[in-house]
Amino acid sequence: MHPAPSIIFFTVFSGLGFGMLAFLGLGKPDVSGFTAFIFFAIAYALAVGGLISSTFHLGNPQRALKAFTQWKTSWLSREGCLAVATLIVMGLYAIGIIFFHTRIGILGLLGAALCVCTVLGTSMIYTQIKTVPRWHHWTTPLVFLGYALTGGAFLTGQVRVAAAGLVTIGALQVIAWIIGDKRFAEEGSSIETATGLGAIGKVRMFEAPHSSKNYLMKEMVHVIGRKHARTLRIIGVVLLSLLPWTILMFFPFSHVLAVIALLAHVAGALTTRWLFFAEAEHTVGLYYGQR
Repeated sequence: MHPAPSIIFFTVFSGLGFGMLAFLGLGKPDVSGFTAFIFFAIAYALAVGGLISSTFHLGNPQRALKAFTQWKTSWLSREGCLAVATLIVMGLYAIGIIFFHTRIGILGLLGAALCVCTVLGTSMIYTQIKTVPRWHHWTTPLVFLGYALTGGAFLTGQVRVAAAGLVTIGALQVIAWIIGDKRFAEEGSSIETATGLGAIGKVRMFEAPHSSKNYLMKEMVHVIGRKHARTLRIIGVVLLSLLPWTILMFFPFSHVLAVIALLAHVAGALTTRWLFFAEAEHTVGLYYGQR
């Protein structure tokens, strides 16, 4: 089974969009009029496009609006509310810059803060899941935020910030993998703890829980070979961090090279985010003999 493309696109492209909006809220780059319109249009296309793609992962996409009603208990709902608030605030901020060449500083700062909160809200959807030890760790929100801000710096032309971000996110991703590979074992989950029958003795499955694939196996029991995972990790880090950083640091600036570096970074982000979901070791997999 493989992670749904819609959820991968959502986490990557919405993060890029909100990261870009965060820098625009801080006045980076300092543009106005039609140029500002282009920047905001790209940021909104990424943010809104990513959010829309997430609805295709819902069981009933037509009921997506109901996701906003559970903000007291659901991080998914909180993220949705934060996203809407961010888009409204940044929309008002953009109107002032585009049509009146006026930067309302307080709106920009508020919008930038909301962008960060939205990305963190997205990360908490996964960080809160205790049954996936790899996700239930402080590295998850840091990685999500690092991806968003690095991509945002890239898209707004903040070369120095982007270069520093590329090194940081590459290191963070490697740290997250090193720690994450040990998390499931450290939690001590086993078929005995999963069934609650450990007091009786060693437990083994007499037969599979289901005779055919079901929702749980599709959504929560991903299996990827260790060799393939290692190869994809190398490819992901090279594209995400090393290649674009090398282009930014050692080659004379040109728009063509900048686009190549950006595309490499996005391709790396998509690869590592696919691994984020594919390598998730959900405890429910114990019932299917996959852990």
